[in-house]
Amino acid sequence: MSSSPRGVERLNALPPHDAEQELLTCCGSRAWARSVAAGRPYADAAALKAASDRAFAGLTWPEVREALHHHPRIGDRPKGVDRESTWSRSEQSGVIDADRRVAHGLHEGNAAYEKRFGHVFLICATGLTAEQMLDALTARLGNDDATERRVVTDELLKITHVRLDKLLEHP
Repeated sequence: MSSSPRGVERLNALPPHDAEQELLTCCGSRAWARSVAAGRPYADAAALKAASDRAFAGLTWPEVREALHHHPRIGDRPKGVDRESTWSRSEQSGVIDADRRVAHGLHEGNAAYEKRFGHVFLICATGLTAEQMLDALTARLGNDDATERRVVTDELLKITHVRLDKLLEHP
């Protein structure tokens, strides 16, 4: 009995539209997902990640902003049962036990950040405590627009890497 393909082999075997949909759970930029899906087949995870990084490097700011729409505010727990909501809850596990002061700080900081920059505060929350996220949020409120765009793009890339690993490990 043969087993179903896993990892990169599974992604390679999908029809183009399905591959794009799978990739969109890793990064919400349609341009990125299209580019990565079009580069298949990939020999291995390293080749997939290299293609991902190349596609990511070509994203415009509007394409990055498109991806931001797929991310909840730090501290807002997505309630859905879809893959992205499940991953987001896992990635933000550091805020589960946040005390009221920190939770309030995240809530207030998110509002200030969104007013200042016009989009959700994004941070690769995997492995961070709520206090660390709040400290980063507070510090980043002092960034100028260009600096913050670079930071947001770097954080989105980190999240994309984490989620590509998850996609390959647990489709």
